[in-house]
Amino acid sequence: MLAAVVAVLVLAGVGGYGFLTGPPTSTDTESGVGSGPVVTTPAVPVPTVTPRLPVVAGSDDPETFARNVATALFGWDTASGFIPLDYTSVLLAVGDPTGAEQAGLASDITTYLPTRQAWVELRQYATTQHLTIDTLFVPDAWDTAVAQAQPGQLAEGTTAYTIEGTRHRTGLWNDEPVASEHAVAFTVFIICGPAYDTCHLLRLSQLDNPLR
Repeated sequence: MLAAVVAVLVLAGVGGYGFLTGPPTSTDTESGVGSGPVVTTPAVPVPTVTPRLPVVAGSDDPETFARNVATALFGWDTASGFIPLDYTSVLLAVGDPTGAEQAGLASDITTYLPTRQAWVELRQYATTQHLTIDTLFVPDAWDTAVAQAQPGQLAEGTTAYTIEGTRHRTGLWNDEPVASEHAVAFTVFIICGPAYDTCHLLRLSQLDNPLR
């Protein structure tokens, strides 16, 4: 099983999420007071178009599929009316057909998404997120793992892609647009042909702890 090969690299991790406190005021900075600015909580935004969940487009090409997974993994909109569990279901829909890795994958995905409480906070500021991909490659560590795997331990067609890119977030703070960028790196483990006609997502590495 894949978990036996890369278990140490898919441990659950917790990322930091912005847009919860907003930028500090000049008064806070000068006085050294750590509390955030006093603001009136904005009303929950109402979508102007019918919201839709992202879709992981199917592909039998491993690199294309890895890109599609990464885009869906980081693409969400708190004003859509959906919750983190809805976005998780999008990725589970293209998960391991045997079901053996589904529980682990679900746990992996939750570490990439805001918690339910954080989501409620972020929604007040109409926070959205998307990813731009800079590089995507099969890491050397994966080739080593494949070479060291016992016969039958990895299904034929299983591979890994490490993705490096930038996470972009936009939102509203005191009714003014704000944005942030954060470099991210992670590895997706997938299985394609000849095992299956189309690729499937098996697991995710810990965010910012990819295979190299």
